[in-house]
Order: sequence, then C-alpha cells, then structure tokens
Amino acid sequence: MRIDLHTHSSHSDGTGPPAQVVREAAAAGLDVLALTDHDTAAGWSAADRAGLEVGVSVIPGIEVSCRSRGSSVHLLAYLVDPEKEAFRSELDRARASRRDRLRTMAELLIEDGYLDSFEQVLVQAQDGATLGRPHLADAMVASGRYATRDEAFAGVLSSGSRYYVGHYAPDPVRAVEVTLAAGGVPVLAHPLASARGRIIDEDVIEEMAAAGLAGLEVEHRDHTPSDMARADAIAQRLGLLQTGSSDYHGTGKPNLLGENTTSPQVLAAILAQGTGTGPLGAELTMP
Repeated sequence: MRIDLHTHSSHSDGTGPPAQVVREAAAAGLDVLALTDHDTAAGWSAADRAGLEVGVSVIPGIEVSCRSRGSSVHLLAYLVDPEKEAFRSELDRARASRRDRLRTMAELLIEDGYLDSFEQVLVQAQDGATLGRPHLADAMVASGRYATRDEAFAGVLSSGSRYYVGHYAPDPVRAVEVTLAAGGVPVLAHPLASARGRIIDEDVIEEMAAAGLAGLEVEHRDHTPSDMARADAIAQRLGLLQTGSSDYHGTGKPNLLGENTTSPQVLAAILAQGTGTGPLGAELTMP
C-alpha cells in the first residue's frame, strides 16, 4: 500500500484542481492520498468523487498555517471536522488575514512595477481558494517578470524582502488543541526544513506534544538526511508517529507524488485516532 499524506490543489497553492490531483495520484501508483490544502476543506468533495472513480482512498486534511516566536509552522490536521466552532473560527480569521495581506503586498509590488493590478493576482486563484504568496508569484510569471515561482520567492517574495507582509496565524499549541477538539489528528509538517526559513525550537515541539500532537512529518524533500535523523530521534523521544509525504503542489514545485510515503501502520494509527470525519473516495481496507 502506497500512502502520500500531504498534497495541495488549486484550492490553496497547488496548480491542479482536486480531481486532477487524485487522478494523478492513481497514475503514480498511490493507493491513499491526503488532500491538505492550506486553511480550507473546499476541495474535499471533488477529491471524494474522483477517488471513487479511480480507486484512490482520500484522507481529508487541512494544513493549518501557524506562527511561533517569528517562525512559520505548518500543522497537518487529518480527519478533522472543519465546522467545529473553534477550529472554523481560526481558519476564517487566517483566511481573511491572508487576503488583506496579499492585497497590501500586491499594492507595494504594483508601485514598483512588478505587477499591473491586484486583479492580475486574483485570476491566478480558483474562486474561494486560500490566497498566498504563490498566487503573487504566478501573476509575475504570467506577466514575464519572473520565469518560475522559485525565482519570485528568491526575489521580491522572500520573507526578508521589503514587500513581505505578515498575516494572522494561530500559535501551534492552540492549533493542536482546536484540531483535537474537532476530532482531528495533528501532525507537524516538515518541522526541521531550515531551507524554508527559520525553524521552531525543539521546546515548541515538546509543548505541542504535551498538548496532544500525534506525529511528525519526518521524510520530506526539504529535510536533509541529518534533519530526518534528528526528526526521527525527536519523534521517538516524544512518542510521536512518523509520516513521509510529497507535499505535492502540481507544477508549482518540483515535488513528485509518492516521492516519500507513510507506512500502513502509521496510517492505521491516524485512522484510529481521528473522529471528526472519515476517509473519502474509494473504500479503504488496511492490510
């Protein structure tokens, strides 16, 4: 059984709609896929239908954007009920803040000729999508200012750029708590990926574990072999599950579906813990 528990569609910063992501997963030989768009569950129903068509089981998830001591933290909330009040309130606040932040960044970029209009950014995003810097990057690529998303992120969209504007994101311990209250299973995504920017201190992971964190995403493209060894040691010390995932974004990133996978035993443990919602798509029969 091949299991990839971290992917994105055009409902956040992936480039393909949910049904396409699921079909691509089937073509890549995956049996189980988690759709984990940023701060939204909008793609679940389409992923469900596609999973039934192509025989892929879909684990519903949401990647919750958090912040701790100036560091960006991403929490994967599997099998969560997105309508639970505390959880939904955090997502709504984050999504609204993201949109305001994106407009402010766009206005700054327009002033200096990197963009023509905010509408140029919005056409890069599906209606209702969680807006983020990748949509600014896509707009600049479409207009010829940059060749790729990565070039834009290395330039004016970097976190150290004068064009960078922050947005509201919950504390990761709070995110763990509201995920659990909504029946979800919280797993910390790429916790040691220093190439992405400043990473959280180990004591923050300990605080999250004390609050009920279920696992760490250990095998990830942005983790070096030493990062993975350290994440493995942290997970063992704190009694956390270990996952491996692609963090697939379609053509937006080089990540390939199934390039890292999660064991059936870990998936079984996640399924046993989650009570918010069940698997989607094709019937899931564990070995």
